[in-house]
Amino acid sequence: MTLIGIVVVMLAVVGGYLLEGGNIHLLWQPVELLIIGGAALGAFLIANPMSLVKSTVAAVKRTLGGASHVSYDELFVCIYQLLTLIRKEGSVAVEPHIDQPSQSNIFQAAPTVLKNPALVNFVCDNLKALNSTSMAPHEFEQLMDTDIASQKEELIEPSHAITRLADGLPGLGIVAAVLGVVLTMTKISEPAEVIGHSIGAALVGTFLGILGSYGFAGPIATQIESRAHHAVTDMLVCKAALLSFAMGWPPMLALEHARRVVSPHDRPDFSSLEKTLRAAKK
Repeated sequence: MTLIGIVVVMLAVVGGYLLEGGNIHLLWQPVELLIIGGAALGAFLIANPMSLVKSTVAAVKRTLGGASHVSYDELFVCIYQLLTLIRKEGSVAVEPHIDQPSQSNIFQAAPTVLKNPALVNFVCDNLKALNSTSMAPHEFEQLMDTDIASQKEELIEPSHAITRLADGLPGLGIVAAVLGVVLTMTKISEPAEVIGHSIGAALVGTFLGILGSYGFAGPIATQIESRAHHAVTDMLVCKAALLSFAMGWPPMLALEHARRVVSPHDRPDFSSLEKTLRAAKK
């Protein structure tokens, strides 16, 4: 949908301009793009450490690539099998699965979960902590809350970085426009047609800065933030199941607690979850 949205923005803006009789060649100002894009990149590098630059680039790639969300059916089956294994055979039986999840048949049966390293690490690390120590449930909950808080901060920071960049793009567009006006003043003795064309080209800088901010950078930042909230929700779902299990609830009841953490429009109903778990048992 991100790519579709970009196409719609371009068609609406450029199409409307052409319908009003605009000259498309006047909008193509590569030097303006160089000024705005180069200045934006430089400001971005000044404002952010390299680790955040890399994570932001990766987040934008995931947004443009349309990376899929975790399937809750797969996630519930995965957690149910892990908890059932602990309940039936003890904590030792689950160690091979949480030590090397990529080689575990339980995780391999949940490909959307396995493609999310942060979520896999959250489940495995907290199961290791639960198995290796005798923490009280409230202590275990605090441990998971700390983990979720740090993960959320890391996931949301690329969105904040792009939002700051979007806030600066209109100003950089004005910089490009001012430089265009400066060049126009050197042509003050030229005919009115030449001066008009030069001023129009200069104003394209302001247009590009505003369009880049509100048409592309801002919405992409919002999309990254939305994905971060989805990722945090996935961890909260796992937290609910693990905490309920630590309190002594049976796996099925622990999953019911986890199911209710999912937002209503994404939440599988009880009978659907029960059928999924029965199919997984077979």
